[in-house]
Amino acid sequence: MIDLYMWPTGNGKKISIMLEECELPYEAFPVNITKGDQNSPEFHRISPNSKIPAIIDYDGNDSPICLFESGAILQYLAEKTGRFLPQYIRGKYQVLQWLNWQIGGLGPMGGQAHHFLRFATEKIEYAMMRYKNEVSRLYGVLDQQLTDSEFVAGEYSIADIAIWPWIARYEWQQQKLEDFPQVKRWYSCIGKRPAVQRAMEVGKTWMDDAVQMDEKIRQRIASITMQDLR
Repeated sequence: MIDLYMWPTGNGKKISIMLEECELPYEAFPVNITKGDQNSPEFHRISPNSKIPAIIDYDGNDSPICLFESGAILQYLAEKTGRFLPQYIRGKYQVLQWLNWQIGGLGPMGGQAHHFLRFATEKIEYAMMRYKNEVSRLYGVLDQQLTDSEFVAGEYSIADIAIWPWIARYEWQQQKLEDFPQVKRWYSCIGKRPAVQRAMEVGKTWMDDAVQMDEKIRQRIASITMQDLR
């Protein structure tokens, strides 16, 4: 069994998609980042950077395995199951370079676009246009990559799984999929996958109900020993 500590954002949904695709048994627990749950001492124990997502895998060889950072979690789950990450060197690094493209580019730039275009109380035109335009440029990079490939790095992989939930917020980023026909084709194709559809339901009602990390969840995390965290 795997514990998934998340909030239904792009980074959180990466892991729910991967778990559903791999058909791994898991339970999702809310870490309400709008209420500051990510800064709790309990969550900080398993995510030193105080960011979601994090997992605890109780199926480790000797003791539970705790991981934070979505890219590391995706690679771990891919290697654990032998799925969605090629084993041969060229294919593996084709996937990992696009995974890192999302982690270092689309994710941070998309997140800044969300903030300045949607949530910031002060509308700063320079920041709004800077991040909107950078996200548009990144969509163009992805569109070009998909011109001759059904998926981002050949076969469906953790690169697609990482990128897709961020494209799902294209309206928040003030992007039009019609401007990127290959991205639109790819986005629609992945969105039809049953595992992706199931994963998108995870945590869907949490924001409506203002769910927070309760004492039971805190105690569950606290039960993990420091040795397991190393």
